Amino acid sequence: MTQTLYEHMLHSETMIYIIMGISLVAITLYWLFLTGRDDKMD
Repeated sequence: MTQTLYEHMLHSETMIYIIMGISLVAITLYWLFLTGRDDKMD
């Protein structure tokens, strides 16, 4: 199966968008975890 340059670029772009989306969600959750801590030590 031969891929054209367009198919390769489309696949690469799709993978980059998926990685960026996962990273955005992970960073947001991590930030909420860090800032949402309760500093009460009861």
